[in-house]
Amino acid sequence: MDAIRMSRVWREPARLIVFVGILFSPLQALALEVPPLTERIVDLAHVLPPRDFDQLTAQLKTHEEKTGNQVAVLILPSLEGEPLEEYSHRVATTWKLGQKGTDNGVLLLIALEERKLRIEVGYGLEGTLTDLRSAHIIRNEIVPRFKAGDIPAGVRAGTEAILKTIEGTYQAQESPSDRIKPGQETSGLQYVIIGIIVGFLAGIVLSQGLRKTRALLGSILTFMVAQLASIPLGLVAAGFTAFLLWMVLSANSGRRRGTGPSDWTWYSSRGGGWSGGSFDSGGFSGGGGDFGGGGASGDW
Repeated sequence: MDAIRMSRVWREPARLIVFVGILFSPLQALALEVPPLTERIVDLAHVLPPRDFDQLTAQLKTHEEKTGNQVAVLILPSLEGEPLEEYSHRVATTWKLGQKGTDNGVLLLIALEERKLRIEVGYGLEGTLTDLRSAHIIRNEIVPRFKAGDIPAGVRAGTEAILKTIEGTYQAQESPSDRIKPGQETSGLQYVIIGIIVGFLAGIVLSQGLRKTRALLGSILTFMVAQLASIPLGLVAAGFTAFLLWMVLSANSGRRRGTGPSDWTWYSSRGGGWSGGSFDSGGFSGGGGDFGGGGASGDW
């Protein structure tokens, strides 16, 4: 009976998820494909001279052998209309940079036509290669060289600064104009917190339906707000809100009925969000790492 009751509880949310998936499937078909991970540096724009390519590849390989961290570089001719942050996250999670469980991967993505770049940081390195330090590397090491027209020098400087930051040897002077304002540094967390608060209150106050309806409404509103930080964070926040609402409303209902919320079981899992595997045609492949949207973006 519990299984039948649970299947009914989640029947409406499941239908909504299927509908949304069908709605967005044509857009996914038009999305820019993720290139195969054939080397630690994938230069689709062919801007790196062979000497720079070989030198940086050797540095990245040595760093991985010494620390276990996987750092890769992708240089694109164009994003072809794709949002930088979404595509960068898609590449990083499809390539699965870093080791499974430690999530110690980093991606440096450069789009030449749009003159944009991003450092995507795995969960395990967010405390070392922070958003602030990633932005500092972009502004101080990469962008000035790119503006001067020396793309290879910018790639070299940025990659070396990433490795030194992870190893704890990177030193650079930060001018006041380079600093990220507190509101900018914490904007992602603010979106998540605001989204959870809005979704929770809406689920409690606005909806007069069953517990499942309130949890669904709250999670949808939470996602709409929190996805402004990033889609993965939006999904996590929505799941947390649904769980919180269900527990609170179940507890209240249980007190009225004389039963607790133990009549159901919550299952949760943390996945990469993308099922794309790794490629080993060039002797290098991702180790199963995961990414949560940490890093920084810039342009020149």
